[in-house]
Amino acid sequence: MRRHHALLALALATLTGCASAPPAAPSAPAAAPAGTPDAAPAAPAPAPSDAAATAPSQVTSVEVPASVRAVVEAADRADADKALDAGRKPAETLAFFGIQPGMKVAELMAGGGYTAELLARAVGPGGVVYGQNNRFVLERFAEKPWSERLKKPVMKTVVRVDRELDDPLPPEARDLDAVFLILFYHDAVWLEVDRAAMNRAIFRALKPGGVFAIIDHSGRDGTGVAEVKTLHRIEQKVVREEIERAGFRLEAEAAFLRSPTDTRDWNASPMVAGDKRGTSDRFVLKFVKPAG
Repeated sequence: MRRHHALLALALATLTGCASAPPAAPSAPAAAPAGTPDAAPAAPAPAPSDAAATAPSQVTSVEVPASVRAVVEAADRADADKALDAGRKPAETLAFFGIQPGMKVAELMAGGGYTAELLARAVGPGGVVYGQNNRFVLERFAEKPWSERLKKPVMKTVVRVDRELDDPLPPEARDLDAVFLILFYHDAVWLEVDRAAMNRAIFRALKPGGVFAIIDHSGRDGTGVAEVKTLHRIEQKVVREEIERAGFRLEAEAAFLRSPTDTRDWNASPMVAGDKRGTSDRFVLKFVKPAG
């Protein structure tokens, strides 16, 4: 009787065309014949995970073009500036962030102008550099050296900008190729800058594909922003999260200013670092404004 029921069920299924015996084991579906209108499309390849799609490239060595090396080795650079080069690695910095003749760039919190002058030399007479400082920095230490540096012939393409960091660039500073903020993001925290507004303003000022260049002293894991004033350090992940929140994408990070022996428990401010100046572990991050 049981065999009779099974045969009857199989006969009914065959007549209605709505059932078939299951395969003994899973197997890949056979390809549909070409031109079959009702053939199901092939399953798409799995998309890469978000982490894989957004992971920045890790640059361990920067190739420096001869033209960039010539900028740093210019005979008319001040001896005081050249003395800082070993700890700042300006040739690698310019090369990593892709600075070329004719570009329009900005340096925020330019201080006395060490980097602004290098940028002016790198972009040449066909480019422009917006050098910004806020009132606090100008009054405390930068007004005299910055004003004196701006008198140099090589600085004729530099536009002095006196503005606060919350809105650091003038309306005409638009479609920029790059904006630099070097060793100062941590200071923006303890100075209580509206960093969300600052990052949005920088985003607006850059052209699609433009670069937001960040270098800062590394804080210890888990310290966040707790030591931005005491040790002048900030945890890298905080900076990344805040800048990405403004719409930027972290494209690459470089290792040429890393210092594995740095214990990260001493004050990296140039005012107090003494003979340790230039030896702190620093992260170098290349953020990009998406083209879309």
